[in-house]
Amino acid sequence: MAHSASSVPLGVLEQGCPIRVEHDRRRRQFTVRLNGCHDRAVLLYEYVGKRIVDLQHTEVPDAYRGRGIAKHLAKAALDFVVEEDLKAHLTCWYIQKYVKENPLPQYLERLQP
Repeated sequence: MAHSASSVPLGVLEQGCPIRVEHDRRRRQFTVRLNGCHDRAVLLYEYVGKRIVDLQHTEVPDAYRGRGIAKHLAKAALDFVVEEDLKAHLTCWYIQKYVKENPLPQYLERLQP
């Protein structure tokens, strides 16, 4: 069972379906279920130190790209880093791009070189 740290609707998929980001701490991933439960977008991370997480990979199925789903995953992951008082290493190119486009101080001060 996924531990849902943030499952509030952040946006909307087709037919008014809200985008809900779920955080599974045990599997170290953030997910958005698409098309019921059949497809999902995912952001994977790993702990690389006691207080450092590596945001490694974001993947959205081709049919759902361009709808802002990855932005919701990136925001949820970075908000998790802030809330848990962690540092983040950004391996994922998409999250690097997201931070450049959203240079919020609370994100920038958490980045590892």
